[in-house]
Amino acid sequence: MPRYQHILFDLDGTLIDSAPAILASFREAFAQTGIAPVRSIDESVIGPPLTETLQLLSGSTDPAAIARLTEAFKASYDSEGYKATAAYDGVGDLLAELAGAGLRLSIATNKRIHPTCLILEHLGWRDHFSHIYALDLFTPRLPDKAAMIARLLADQGIAKDAAIYIGDRSEDGESADANGLPFIAVTWGYGSLTPAEMRADWRSAAQPTALGNLLLAG
Repeated sequence: MPRYQHILFDLDGTLIDSAPAILASFREAFAQTGIAPVRSIDESVIGPPLTETLQLLSGSTDPAAIARLTEAFKASYDSEGYKATAAYDGVGDLLAELAGAGLRLSIATNKRIHPTCLILEHLGWRDHFSHIYALDLFTPRLPDKAAMIARLLADQGIAKDAAIYIGDRSEDGESADANGLPFIAVTWGYGSLTPAEMRADWRSAAQPTALGNLLLAG
């Protein structure tokens, strides 16, 4: 029997290649508002929550400017933009295999809950996941990913020794550590960790099949 019965996943850069869709909607938001970005809109900005990313790209924390950019981004991404999201090769098969083995799968993502659900439905993955958590699932919004994972574990009565977190960035591993969960870094994502960033007790997987082998091992 697999050691971990609850598999918690990050989303962007871990299960899906959302960069083309997200970056296109960021560019459209800046064009629509007439605000000039202060840095390149490229894959390096994928991962943090929307507000933080817009502050980074605009070089501003002005609430009015960020609100305008936020609404323009949502209008683009939540209507048609998200449909350009692609699954990484082999991930769909991995999720079906894990769910078919009786494991309970969950999402814990910095992405907003609305487009997260739209994307899971679009890819035909919604039924694979028992729980979907995002920072904005609650009011007030949860402060960070570590708090979100803690909330998911507490809400669902998941024992820490029965769960593991999967992601592609150092933030993901640190959030797992904060909750006493083991962590596997996927190395196909945007935030792929370098050997120098990997901690001694973190593991890595270079392909979905390798990840499946790690998760299904007894």
